[in-house]
Amino acid sequence: MIKFTTQELEMESNLRQRIEFICEFCHVTPKIINGSIKRISNTNLNYIEPHKIVVNNVTFLAFNYSTDIYVGSLNKKIKLVELEDYIKNMA
Repeated sequence: MIKFTTQELEMESNLRQRIEFICEFCHVTPKIINGSIKRISNTNLNYIEPHKIVVNNVTFLAFNYSTDIYVGSLNKKIKLVELEDYIKNMA
């Protein structure tokens, strides 16, 4: 039987501050959900679930120590510095 273990990852404080600052500047309130590491017991297989940032019913995905933000899924990415313009153009 396959067993999974899940460990919550805390979002890097610098990344959290940058996202909160951008959202405050855009006059929106983000809902931030920490990601996690999912491990399959007795193997070396791990899955890193990204942090989720929900703004105006749009989910953004972020990884610690990355300068990219993913929109909706891992298929579309933007730079963190472009997040402000993206949020402003959503409205």
